[in-house]
Amino acid sequence: MSDVVVRTEGLVKDYGAVRALAGIDLVVERGEVFGFLGPNGAGKSTTIRLLLDLLRPTAGRVEVLGVAPRAGGAALRARLGYLPGELAMAGRQRAGDLLAHLARLRGGAGRERIAPLAARFGLDLERPIGALSKGNKQKVGVVQAFMHEPELLVLDEPSSGLDPLLQRELLDLVAETRQAGATVFMSSHVLSEVEDAADRVAIIRAGELVDVDDIVALRRRAGQRVQVRFAEAVAPEAFAGVTGLAELVVDGAELSCRLHGDPGPLLAALAAQPVSRLVVEDRELEDLFLDHYRLPPTGPQDGDDDR
Repeated sequence: MSDVVVRTEGLVKDYGAVRALAGIDLVVERGEVFGFLGPNGAGKSTTIRLLLDLLRPTAGRVEVLGVAPRAGGAALRARLGYLPGELAMAGRQRAGDLLAHLARLRGGAGRERIAPLAARFGLDLERPIGALSKGNKQKVGVVQAFMHEPELLVLDEPSSGLDPLLQRELLDLVAETRQAGATVFMSSHVLSEVEDAADRVAIIRAGELVDVDDIVALRRRAGQRVQVRFAEAVAPEAFAGVTGLAELVVDGAELSCRLHGDPGPLLAALAAQPVSRLVVEDRELEDLFLDHYRLPPTGPQDGDDDR
């Protein structure tokens, strides 16, 4: 059995003259939670739809659980769980009846897990779908995605509409699913939930991957914030050649900067100055994410928020 669950190579998707994806290379390994980060319009949902064969690529290659989505057919889809970013559910059918119908379509798989999952998320199975709030429809989506214990879960903005307690419950369910051996591909623009759940993260920007690494490495790459107060004003030239600094500002008796890598050169420069106060704080994954998005885009942009 291959250790690679999702593989894309040079994946391109055009919508007419708009290039939504510009050559995406991804590898998701068995048993990991893989976070896929980016704002609306970056290309997250387009990537997911290509993985699920809801769209066809303009160029490049996709494999899911060892086969091309187009060739995998119903046998492949039975091994997947999918929670879309936008749930289109309406009508008078009760939530429990809809979930039971989905279980029948899957040959009965997951029927016994409907009730306990619904209870866990506070979903009333007797209520008609059309009468449910956005949050309760999201609960239906969560139950149908997880109930048949798929090998690969593809979650697109999974916490949308859920209150904070249920968002935490969802992350616990993701962790349990991973511990049971499943793989989770989780797309989101909520950095905190991805940081809590994911083993590795990819950041997508204007249809291009700008960073892929594990959480610890990404946090380290985010660097540290440094603020220094001196006993007297210092010359900015004293820090001009120090390596590893970004956004350096020396204003009289105060210095601020972002530090990446070895702190030795900065400490050596500070040792020659009358330091009265030094504050160093780790930056969060959110800071690294924002670093990427503060820069002007280099690639084509996806102009549709749903892509």
